[in-house]
Amino acid sequence: MHRVAVTGVGVKSPAGTTADAAHARLLSGRSTARHLPQLVGAGLKVTFGCPVDFDPDAYFPRHRQRHLDRPTQLACAAADDAVADAGLPHGAERTGVYVGTGGGHTALSAAMGALPLPKVPVATVPMTMPNATAARISIRHGLRGPALTFATACASGAVAIGEAMMAIRYGRIDRAVAGAFDSMLTPFAVTAFSSIGALSRRGEAPELASRPFDDDRDGFVLGEAAAFLVLERLDDARARGAAIYGEVAGYATAADAGHIVKPLEDGAVAAATMRAALDDAGLRPEAIGHVNAHATATQFNDRAEALALARCFPGGTPPVTANKGVTGHLLGAGGAVEAVMALRCAAEGLVPPTANHTAGNPEIDVVHGAPRRIDRAPVLSNSFGFGGHNAGLVLDPL
Repeated sequence: MHRVAVTGVGVKSPAGTTADAAHARLLSGRSTARHLPQLVGAGLKVTFGCPVDFDPDAYFPRHRQRHLDRPTQLACAAADDAVADAGLPHGAERTGVYVGTGGGHTALSAAMGALPLPKVPVATVPMTMPNATAARISIRHGLRGPALTFATACASGAVAIGEAMMAIRYGRIDRAVAGAFDSMLTPFAVTAFSSIGALSRRGEAPELASRPFDDDRDGFVLGEAAAFLVLERLDDARARGAAIYGEVAGYATAADAGHIVKPLEDGAVAAATMRAALDDAGLRPEAIGHVNAHATATQFNDRAEALALARCFPGGTPPVTANKGVTGHLLGAGGAVEAVMALRCAAEGLVPPTANHTAGNPEIDVVHGAPRRIDRAPVLSNSFGFGGHNAGLVLDPL
């Protein structure tokens, strides 16, 4: 088996469009939520979210942008940054593309579906294919290994990274560009999430709306993002003198087999998934320096995750942080953005505060108010999705 190193990262998130900027915003504990013109203009009940401030002109010629929807633009840009950061050559052999997404091109498909049939653009099919983004990344970088798309709702990013790691570990490929994207800040998607009661209604103060693990939480704030990592065999990375951010040391995924949108209330499968990820990394619970929680700021999800963490760490949890207080819920992209941030925080030994958390879930040690200094140690990153999808990654800063 091969150990798997992280040698490149790229981030396009509400917290920042580089890993450095996003990390600094997380440490500040300041939310990125704000009212959005496209939601205000549609007269919705929920008119705020966490957008990415992104200039596509820096990555794509204007004539190409017409054939790339916003999710694909964010994803390709983040993948470009990761590839450049790793110094990966164009056409690298035995290199795969592993892409996760929760919503894919749903927003574009909805917009196209509202058009009169004679006005449907000729590029509709290649733009809305579920595999389109993985294909675009493969084409842009000449990567002829497997180009795969994973759709496990909000666990998609973690699953894509984990599956890429496994393929490298067992010799099927030598390296991969792995990550996830989602961009659904549209009236259609916001209405859909609002209709099932998933979104916060704190429109009078959007920056206070996302409250992970807090007693006063009332739902998540929708965001958008993309993040990608370059993964490769650790011995190859060392041989070529690559900068190494750390190692993807463990991965596990499992299904609740319960409800389509609610997690199991006792967190039993989530806890088992965390333990399996630790076992895969060959680590005991006490070796984990901190946890980057999924923590959407919904009542059911946060309560189930808190119970799952208490089950996984019966001697007391390590410090727990939740990025969604700053970034909002990034859907399928969340696990990828959080993996990048979790590894960065583990390497620096500094856990970001959970924005807007004041009190709640006493069975876990939620970091809030200010960053907390810890020893450099591996981190567990959790991702859970509608459909009962659970995924855990263990990342080691080495």
